[in-house]
Amino acid sequence: MCWLCQQKFTGSVCSDATAICQCPKISENRDYSSLCEKQPIGRLLFRLYCETRPELLRCIHLLDAMEDYEVTPDEKRKSRGDQIIKKFLTKQVVKCWCSGVKLLLSCFFCVFYCRALHDYLSGAPFSDYQNSMYFDRFLQWKMLERQSVTKDTFRQYRVLGKGGFGEVCACQVRATGKMYACKKLEKKRIKKRKGESMALNEKQILEKVNSRFVVSLAYAYETKDALCLVLTIMNGGDLKFHIYNMGTPGFEKERVQFYAAEICCGLEHLHRESIVYRDLKPENILLDDNGHIRISDLGLAIKVPEGEMIRGRVGTVGYMAPEVINNERYSMSPDWWGLGCLIYEMTAGRSPFRARKERVKREEVEKRVQEEEEEYSDKFTEDTKAICRMLLAKDPKQRLGCQAEGGAEVKAHPFFKNINFKRLEAGILEPSFVPDPRAVYCKDVLDIEQFSTVKGVNLDQTDNDFYSKFATGSVSIPWQNEMIETECFSDLNVFGPQGSSNTHSGHPSFTPHTTTHPSSLNKSSALIHAFT
Repeated sequence: MCWLCQQKFTGSVCSDATAICQCPKISENRDYSSLCEKQPIGRLLFRLYCETRPELLRCIHLLDAMEDYEVTPDEKRKSRGDQIIKKFLTKQVVKCWCSGVKLLLSCFFCVFYCRALHDYLSGAPFSDYQNSMYFDRFLQWKMLERQSVTKDTFRQYRVLGKGGFGEVCACQVRATGKMYACKKLEKKRIKKRKGESMALNEKQILEKVNSRFVVSLAYAYETKDALCLVLTIMNGGDLKFHIYNMGTPGFEKERVQFYAAEICCGLEHLHRESIVYRDLKPENILLDDNGHIRISDLGLAIKVPEGEMIRGRVGTVGYMAPEVINNERYSMSPDWWGLGCLIYEMTAGRSPFRARKERVKREEVEKRVQEEEEEYSDKFTEDTKAICRMLLAKDPKQRLGCQAEGGAEVKAHPFFKNINFKRLEAGILEPSFVPDPRAVYCKDVLDIEQFSTVKGVNLDQTDNDFYSKFATGSVSIPWQNEMIETECFSDLNVFGPQGSSNTHSGHPSFTPHTTTHPSSLNKSSALIHAFT
């Protein structure tokens, strides 16, 4: 009997043992990068396999050391590089090098050797791994990942806000306790507004993006009345609330730099997937419990075909780039304009082309964007003023970030001289502001407008075909991260005596590299029951 079946019998919820025992035969694209680098559980299980072979374990330790080197502060990188060289390369080789060669290697060690190690591991070691019990276990996790997702998978809590097609509520996965935000798209409201393509586009884009600076999609499912996107919950409020409701409008420079740097990384990650966001504004930048930001609401984002440019007059008045207003063709340029607007607003406490609560027609705001130069108060330092002017260049050909270097060009601007982007992207840098867990950084629930009932709209089979494309269940990387973060992976990932892949008793043994958890059986039963 396989591990998954054993866990299911422990919980007395197995209805088809024969089918479950075939789970190692689930088809999975056998790509090393996907299975052993990108997918978190796949990465952990491949490491466990490598720990059984000393020559592979040394490779893993070297990869860990180089990963640590990548995020080492600049002033310590040389000494850290020397430590790695001395530990992992033979004394005879190191002795032959002059200090200049050692310095060069410590600077470029990761670039060359990291790729070489992965090339080696993706060969015979990866092939052998696929015939091991660790890969069988990975496929069993994939089967659990692919279980159907319904409203019963979650507990629903308070309303957090509203989107274009329905409410956003807090929710919790029953099996793991993980909290999320559930964005509900009412089916009849979508149909009435002909929003099917927009809803599906947002869902598909969210699935593709895996960035700590963009909200993650963990699950997509449907109920009788709504399509539901289960997303990263961000309890710290949005930038608009913080800019205008926390004392004097605007932020000090250090805080502006930090948020702008994280937004820049998020845009860069979207652009790597050929996705232009097109709706940067303070309301769409959310803070988490620790003070880090994520870009949210990808309803207007779109994938730009390779080598092409697109046209679309979309966005929010006051934040749309001149080329968008003029309905000209563009690729990623509107996003760098949007970053300029955000840096300006976070600094000045007002947007660049419209004062706070100013009553002005759309046409007037668009005219200002196209023709007028923004004004700079004494709140702006010289480098803040410089980056705003470069990002807010009317001509996208002259705009910072719109050349071949893209986001790298923006990161290199003196405005970001105090930001170590390697450490930022690793989540190591501490935010300058951490939300108070006792505070509520949003409107009172009573202030959130209610949606009116949609009348005169009937759903048919064509709609059901669309819903089936939308409601695809869990998303691999966020789901696997959830299993690891909530310790379900460590509780469930048990093996039999002497490290065998099967358990033969009601109390499975842990392998030496796992830690016995007193609630492991109860938790495993609850988890698998909840996902079946």
